[in-house]
Amino acid sequence: MSLRQVKRTPVHNGPAAWSAILGPEPVRAALVGEVGCDVVIVGAGFAGLSAARRLRQIAPEAKLAVIDAGRVAEGAAGRNSGFMIDLPHDVTSHDYAGGSAGGDRLLTRLNRQAIDFAGLAVAEYGIPEGYFRRVGKINGAASDVGLSANRSYAAHLGALKEPHELLDAQAMRAVTGTSYYQGGLYTPGTAMLQPAGYIRGLAKGLERDGVTIFENAPITRFESTGTGWTLQTDAGTLRASKVILANNGHLESFGYKRGQLMHIMLNACMTEDLSADQIRRLGGDETWGITPADSMGTTVRRISRAQGGNRIVIRQGGYYRPEMQTSASDLKRLEGKMHEKFAARFPQLADVRFQYSWSGHLCLSKNGVSVMRELEPSLFSACVCNGLGTARGTLMGIAAAELACGRTSDIADFFLAEEEPVTLPPHPLDTIGANAYMRWMEWRARAE
Repeated sequence: MSLRQVKRTPVHNGPAAWSAILGPEPVRAALVGEVGCDVVIVGAGFAGLSAARRLRQIAPEAKLAVIDAGRVAEGAAGRNSGFMIDLPHDVTSHDYAGGSAGGDRLLTRLNRQAIDFAGLAVAEYGIPEGYFRRVGKINGAASDVGLSANRSYAAHLGALKEPHELLDAQAMRAVTGTSYYQGGLYTPGTAMLQPAGYIRGLAKGLERDGVTIFENAPITRFESTGTGWTLQTDAGTLRASKVILANNGHLESFGYKRGQLMHIMLNACMTEDLSADQIRRLGGDETWGITPADSMGTTVRRISRAQGGNRIVIRQGGYYRPEMQTSASDLKRLEGKMHEKFAARFPQLADVRFQYSWSGHLCLSKNGVSVMRELEPSLFSACVCNGLGTARGTLMGIAAAELACGRTSDIADFFLAEEEPVTLPPHPLDTIGANAYMRWMEWRARAE
């Protein structure tokens, strides 16, 4: 039994815009004094709250607590792009195709279980329908590179017998209002989220079910007691029989998988609420979501009043940061690039300003595996989303809850069969190599 120090806590740059556009929420209490429970979950994002919901289903009498270093929906859950994707979506592949056909079919089936799990939570907790819409997404292509990637992925989906539709430039303009895209690949199974709204609703529903959620309470120290775990903040202590770490890349901050996890910072901007005249000039559908045909391209979403305003969200520009945070100058530089990307796509909206810009953190392993397993007796992990925090995080939360209760399932078996994350080159070679590779990948996908 040894006391362990947490190396770092989350640092965010810019507001969590998805949460900001919904207006303020009452602040939950931070942990003060000593509190005991059966299971404590560290992290109130997709993985952590999904774990709490699954635990409530399996063990309804258990005393559960979720603790977060910040505010609910203001970490990664309020900073992602809100695509809950059912199909293979390997962000390290040029066309998103995964590995074997059998593996891709299994992963698709599991992703759809995650989407169903979320859809049932929406119904059960009365989460507004606009925050979770099963309307599909489009891989947008603006160059021969993108068109080739779409054709390759379409062939892969055809082999898997998955529905899809290749769109021409005219169809893309009808959807988006812009003539920027030369083609697209529509797939119907993605659920489009207002991610902060969904997470807020999930948290409120769990609280009604008796789950305690502590905000603004970063864990600073933790230790095994032989009969359970003690987690300490500056103001209080949590004692629990079992712990689930659902803090993605900050698994490394707790001392696990050091030198095995890749920390990538992404940046995004959201426009002001569009005026009626700007909406008219834009044209196209009221809501849509585009992921780039090449994964290093630019993600774009248009949202409506049902998600928090008539706005456009654009995300582009990633870089490797092992310290898991960005700087104001990094964000300012990337904001300028996103202005250029926005202007190229929407010249008719030259008068539209960005209201929000922010950075977000995602965690990858070099070999594309997650870390969902028992790390030590009664200490479980639901971490390393590999850029797929909504669906993969939900799956890992479900699996970790089941594992903590001694249950097996096809979801848990999938993660338990994965290898360990491979060891990365030593620092600073990891940073130099990763950033050079990402710059080359972005140059190749510059039109996308």
